[in-house]
Amino acid sequence: MNPRKPEPESAQKSSGFTPEERAAMRERARERKASARGDQDRADGERAVLDAISRMAEPDRQMAERIHAIVMTNAPALIPRTWYGMPAYAMDGNVICFFQPRQKFKTRYATLGFSDKAKLDDGEMWPTSFALTRLTAAVEARIAALVKRAVD
Repeated sequence: MNPRKPEPESAQKSSGFTPEERAAMRERARERKASARGDQDRADGERAVLDAISRMAEPDRQMAERIHAIVMTNAPALIPRTWYGMPAYAMDGNVICFFQPRQKFKTRYATLGFSDKAKLDDGEMWPTSFALTRLTAAVEARIAALVKRAVD
């Protein structure tokens, strides 16, 4: 008989992070190790992004595929890579933008996000994250304009 009792469920959740957040942190640790070893180049990054996209559920997969194509067409200087396991695009080693599928953190909508390295400054306040429920021609045009502006 084991004298140790199982931890109560409330103690198991004491880290404050959801299972999805912990998984994202593990993915980021793997990405940083590969980057530190110099194991990744543009082709490796693209494969990682396409692999991450292929594991997404619909409609996120379709949106991620279109966003990948838009970014690669409109900002070819950006290097595809994953960031916390999500498709991301970097310049000079810094993530400029990323796609967060809704399944990643069980949110209501997917998100297109931009880091502080993106050149989207517009006065004293500007958006850095956009909720996506569906990609229309108008939305795709807006994404293309944002991505171009982010790297200019």
